[in-house]
Amino acid sequence: MAWKPSEIPDLTGRRFVITGANGGIGKQTTKVLAAKGASVIMACRNTTTAQQIADGIDGDVSVSALDLADLSSVRAFAERSGEFDVLINNAGLMNIPYSRTKDGFETQWGVNHLGHYALTGLLLDRIGDRVVTLASIAHRQTPKLWIDDLNYEHRRYQRNLAYAQAKLSNLMFARELQRRLSEAGSPKRSYAVHPGVSATDLFTRTETIVDKIAKPAIAIIGHSPAHAAHSSLFAATTPDADPTVYWGPTRLFGSQGPVKVSPSSALSQNRDLWRRLWDESERLTGVTYKF
Repeated sequence: MAWKPSEIPDLTGRRFVITGANGGIGKQTTKVLAAKGASVIMACRNTTTAQQIADGIDGDVSVSALDLADLSSVRAFAERSGEFDVLINNAGLMNIPYSRTKDGFETQWGVNHLGHYALTGLLLDRIGDRVVTLASIAHRQTPKLWIDDLNYEHRRYQRNLAYAQAKLSNLMFARELQRRLSEAGSPKRSYAVHPGVSATDLFTRTETIVDKIAKPAIAIIGHSPAHAAHSSLFAATTPDADPTVYWGPTRLFGSQGPVKVSPSSALSQNRDLWRRLWDESERLTGVTYKF
């Protein structure tokens, strides 16, 4: 039997933080959680749009400013955050032109991975239950993790490879976090999920002609944002979900379908690279985890 949101238990009294909840999958995740009685904090860079969305959702939904491209914003968000149950690392950028974050990181890797690495570490002592991090089937589209040049300082920028590297980093981070939590004897859990393929605004930021044709084309092979949110919802709310596997749709090479145990690349299973990525993330952000 395929998992459905109807299986989500009553979430009254549970608190969730979702990054990038001002559209697409994050918006759909927020709506379902709020409908189940949860308190949801939408952590977003564009707070105006986020507030408009929050105002249209029945339930306990609030908005808080968070810019993952600015570590000072990440730290400020963490400083004003209280205790909660689940962090969903949902925000992301895809295939954008070359740029750097406020702290000098290549933007796709800086936002998708480093921002979430720092946020999770700064909030870990206030997370009561679990962390859910969204990776992507695109993690398979890079032949390696350039561990000595993650910030594109010594190689030509290729936006598709930069995105794949960032999503591979998300997957490796989630797995290494789970390994470290288990090693420390912590009851907290870390889940890696992917949403499949969905026609969200993620496909409209390349600043090329692709922006005009991508969403209609993706809608044909992918599934709706509401269905794409199932992976996050499953991992965030299923009490006995296994944190050691990769959850997501598996039909059409992972593009759509119900949430199942999903395959991942051999590269993503390299535990030495998990550790080296973690060490580099700690060095670059200055955030050290306390388990």
